[in-house]
This record gives sequence, C-alpha cells and structure tokens, in this order.
Amino acid sequence: MELVYDYPLYRPPSESRSLIFQVTLGCSFNKCSFCNMYRTKDYSERPLDEIFKEIKLMAKYFPNTRRVFLADGDAMNLATEKLIDIISRIRENFGSIERISSYSMPKNLLQKSPQELKSLKQAGLDMIYLGIESGNDKILKKVTKGATSKMIIESCQKAKDAGFILSCMIILGLGGKTYTKEHAKDTSRIISTISPDFVGALTLYMEPNIEEEFYEKFGEQFIPLEDNEVLDELYWLIEDINLSTDSIFRANHASNVYAIGGTLPKDKGEILQKIDQLKGHPELFKPKVLRRF
Repeated sequence: MELVYDYPLYRPPSESRSLIFQVTLGCSFNKCSFCNMYRTKDYSERPLDEIFKEIKLMAKYFPNTRRVFLADGDAMNLATEKLIDIISRIRENFGSIERISSYSMPKNLLQKSPQELKSLKQAGLDMIYLGIESGNDKILKKVTKGATSKMIIESCQKAKDAGFILSCMIILGLGGKTYTKEHAKDTSRIISTISPDFVGALTLYMEPNIEEEFYEKFGEQFIPLEDNEVLDELYWLIEDINLSTDSIFRANHASNVYAIGGTLPKDKGEILQKIDQLKGHPELFKPKVLRRF
C-alpha cells in the first residue's frame, strides 16, 4: 500500500526510510534562484481531513513506522494549531514513532512566537531542516534567498531554544569564483554562531531550466568553481568553523565532488587532511554526470 503523492516530492537524504505526509504542497516563497524543487507547483495547504485519513490508513499498513517527515518544503508555514493537530494525530496513530521532522525557512521560525515553537516541540515535532546556503549577505541577496544572515541566526537560535534538533544545509560554490573566500569565511562564522546539531554541505547544481534566471538575478558575471576550487572552499570553511559543542558534518550529498564527513570539532584535522589528499587525486572525484540534487 502506498500514499498517492503530488510530485515532485523531496526529502532530506537522512529521511530516506521515513514515512512522508504531504501537509503542504510546494513552497510559499519559491523565489530562491538556485532552487528548482517546487517551480511546477503553486503553494497550498492540504485539508486536515485528507491528512487525517492518510495518517489513519498508513497506520493500518505500517504500524511500526519509526520516523515521519512532513512535506513539502514549507510545513512550518502552517498555522501552529493546525500543525499541532497533525503532529498529535501522527503520535496517536503510530505507537513506535521516534522522530517527526520537517523543512523550515528562516521566515517560518521568525513568524512563530517562542511559545508556539515550544508547543510544537511538546506536541512531538522533533527535528527541523533549515537551509543556510551562505552566511554572506551579498550572496544571499544575489541568489534571492529571502533572508539575511541575521535572520538565519535568529531563526536558528529560536529553534534551538525551543529544543528542536537542528540540521542546517549550506551550498558550496554558491558565490562562484568571485566570492568564494567571502562565502567560506562568512558561512563558517554563521555555523560557529548557530552551532547546529547537523551540518550538510551540498555543491551548487542547477537544472538547465533555471540557469538563465540564476545568472540574471546574480547581477554580475557568475564563474562556477572547478572541482579543486570546491575542495579549496570546503577546506577554508572547515578550517574556520569553531564549535564548543559537537556537530555532525557531512558533505556526502549526490552533488558533492567526494563524500567527506566527521564530527566537529574533534575530527577537524582529519577532515582537512582528507581534503588536502583529494586535491592531488582528481581520479577519485565523483563523475560529473552522477552529480545532481
């Protein structure tokens, strides 16, 4: 028995074994020039009765479900009471649930009060995935992220204060050759400030249908990074991250040059050494034809 999804459907790599409920469709912002995920959809919120029927049905067929992911890209845009109703219904129907998670944009977290976020956590929402993309305000504006570094920091701090597990994503190469050092430096700064539980590094990949828009909105010539330059940027990024608490770092997404990971700060030296070794062995790089979002 399968759910009938409204495609395209996306979820984080770590949610590959999760049961997915689409509580919203599309993305309420949908203007990031680097993102092609929901361009074919208009944002909408699904009726509660439909969602409740799906929860009841899936509980019948998959009663031992342990993880649930709330899709699409904007579940946290729902009114808090509605989202609590959905989370509570999932918890009531699945007795073995260990984690419920969703994507969130900075604006989603900023528009909810601290008490609303705590209520969501108490209801059973455990983990939030948030795209930082870059810590550099100039780059964030050029790629129409819809958030500043200050907004990102404030939203992530609200999430952590409410008790959520926080997983943040960054995009290597987002500033091109012109801004690679600024991108690495400021993204390191923002990660050090936020101290997320998980950090995932992707590498910029654009579907052909959004390339022209990306270059136009960037506002100046964009020169993509070569593979070795991506590794240089990753090296500078890791080198400048300073954390007082453990954060699991992964650069193992399909878009990456090579799968690298570890726990920061304790594995920093080992990760940097691995990057240095890779730069001299391009034959180990993942073929470009296999790299995409």
